Amino acid sequence: MNRPHLFIVAASLALAHATAVAAPAAPALDASNPFAQPSSLPLNYPAFDKIRNEHFLPAYAAGMAEHLREIDAIAKDKAAPTFDNTIVAMERAGQMLARVAAVFSNLQTANTNDVLDAVDREMSPKLAAHNDAIYLNPALFQRVKTLHAKRASLGLDPESKHLLERVYKEFVRAGANLSAADKDKLKKYNAEIASLQSDFAQRVLKEVNASALIVDTREELAGFSDAEIAAAAAEAEKRGHKGKYAITLVNTSSQPPLAVLKDRKTRERLMAASLGRGSRGGEFDTRQLVLRLAKLRAERAVLLGYPNYAAYSQELETAKNPAAVNKLLAELAKPAVNNARKEAAEIQKVIDREKGGFKVASHDWPMYQDKVRAAKYNFDENQLRPYFELNRVLVDGVFFAATKEYGITFKERKDLPVYDPDVRVFDVFDHDGKQLAIFLFDPYARGNKQGGAWMNEYVSQSHLLGKRPVVGNHQNIPKPPLGEPTLLTYDEVRTMFHEFGHALHGMFSDVKYPHFSGTNVPRDFVEYPSQVNEMWAIWPEVLSNYAKHYQTGAPMPKELLDKVVASKKFNQGYMTTEYLAASLLDQRWHQLKPSQVPTDVLAFEAKALKDAGVDFGPVPPRYRTTYFSHSMNGGYSAGYYAYLWSEKLDADTVQWFTESGGLSRKNGDHFRKTLLSRGGSADAMDLFRNFRGRDPVIEPLLERRGLTGN
Repeated sequence: MNRPHLFIVAASLALAHATAVAAPAAPALDASNPFAQPSSLPLNYPAFDKIRNEHFLPAYAAGMAEHLREIDAIAKDKAAPTFDNTIVAMERAGQMLARVAAVFSNLQTANTNDVLDAVDREMSPKLAAHNDAIYLNPALFQRVKTLHAKRASLGLDPESKHLLERVYKEFVRAGANLSAADKDKLKKYNAEIASLQSDFAQRVLKEVNASALIVDTREELAGFSDAEIAAAAAEAEKRGHKGKYAITLVNTSSQPPLAVLKDRKTRERLMAASLGRGSRGGEFDTRQLVLRLAKLRAERAVLLGYPNYAAYSQELETAKNPAAVNKLLAELAKPAVNNARKEAAEIQKVIDREKGGFKVASHDWPMYQDKVRAAKYNFDENQLRPYFELNRVLVDGVFFAATKEYGITFKERKDLPVYDPDVRVFDVFDHDGKQLAIFLFDPYARGNKQGGAWMNEYVSQSHLLGKRPVVGNHQNIPKPPLGEPTLLTYDEVRTMFHEFGHALHGMFSDVKYPHFSGTNVPRDFVEYPSQVNEMWAIWPEVLSNYAKHYQTGAPMPKELLDKVVASKKFNQGYMTTEYLAASLLDQRWHQLKPSQVPTDVLAFEAKALKDAGVDFGPVPPRYRTTYFSHSMNGGYSAGYYAYLWSEKLDADTVQWFTESGGLSRKNGDHFRKTLLSRGGSADAMDLFRNFRGRDPVIEPLLERRGLTGN
């Protein structure tokens, strides 16, 4: 989620190879190119109806050239460096490049095609080179260094002082203090890393599409509804398998259909297809990319003076170092696996009672956990779906909670262009009636859309630049056949509230500098506000407002709601273990020294899980290494622990809301003022202390996860 600010607004692109510091001659950008000027639409909303694939490369070239001219002018300024003529000038620079980078990076994840993928492959090393041309510019760094040395005497306000300190640190971490020879070495590392990350992302997306399970008979899909069988048949025909059925995959290891498929062989085949991604040979295999990325990241970290990549990555996070991360993960691993083993034993009892004749495996867990839940709570998750219709969850749930908590309101508009017909657009108005932001909602899965769920920003708030936010939420909800309602799982509902928490973080941003806008906060802090927003999904006042039967409008029965609440800790052993396993893999890969990088990805993965005590077969890692995009693409490299780290803050905050009266403007305004509106403009933990009045404690997290007494 986090988008560390790199002057060019290209978070997923690591720094890379540059050939010159001086700005090249600017290629002329035709005035018809929609990126030549800021969009004339409200709040600079992108003109999707005018943007074509062919616009990106020339806009990137012109934007980089313009930016380097601006940076060159700052570096060569004859006047003595001041905060305004150096740091603020850098914040103002590169606006054309920021426009094109924001739109491209968002479209390439949400609505890509072969042309955009090719642009990504071409631009990844070039954009990284562009960053090197800035951060490795000795004249520019000297100005920053001079200002940093006398920062205490500059009379800066707290946000400006924080910006100066942050920019100086970013230059140092980017290699500004290296020798000329080491800078050249760094540039080569950076160029290759950027290309490999792009290649990994594209292979993972293509592999997930290529790995759809083809099923021959309707009987093998027992448990699917008629609508789901029809969708599987249509998908198979689209793939050239007329008369058969196709089950598409999502990016996680466990697959949603496992919860309903009654045929065990079908479940086994589906899980095998999922777990084998990226390691089956062929053009989409990612194993060699993983090994090369691990080696390059480790070598780059050592060159910059760090023992390993994790130490480099975590320096600016709230965790600060790998030791703190390892401690948290280790503390939770044993109780989590103990819980998972207890859950497995309960599942095994059901299997044995049904005379199944097999030991529970990963492909059995989702189906049999539902049977255990039904026995424990007389509750089947499928009972919820008729009460979770998509639009009602969005408008009467997500938006309703935000209005109650913050006083903001929403109005859908149909006049703004979208990149896909299913995308919806809303004006967002503050409590005083003034427009706060524009919000895009993109709910459905597509073959050209990356997996998972995320929030992005097309326009980031900044008082310096006079910008107000344009933000989007994205999910991968299966689109039902035409005319059928979109009925959600509880997990999909919770995800909607989660991602909207990110959107609120972006929309409430009230900072001067774009460097600190919205979600530009430490990676292990950025998930915190979004996780807090999940609490409203089952808050009685909110749930009763949106959980209504899609056909009758009848409210969800209280006894069903009570079962939802009572079962909150159910299956937490599984969920914590699968998450911890992925987090531990991420750390093991990125805490390696260059000489320790293995030659066999799968063998290393198996040993890492065993050594950490989380090698429990029925619970595979949420992501295996070969399709672990969070870790290998660069966004959460050595940082996947962030969700759990943030959850410690989240659980403590939920306790505060509950003790302080719950969903109210008073509570929401306090959270907004002290934390959500501040972005990255101050130390993240200071913001938490300002909100909570103390440091966070771990007990609420342990209680939530059911890890007390283990």
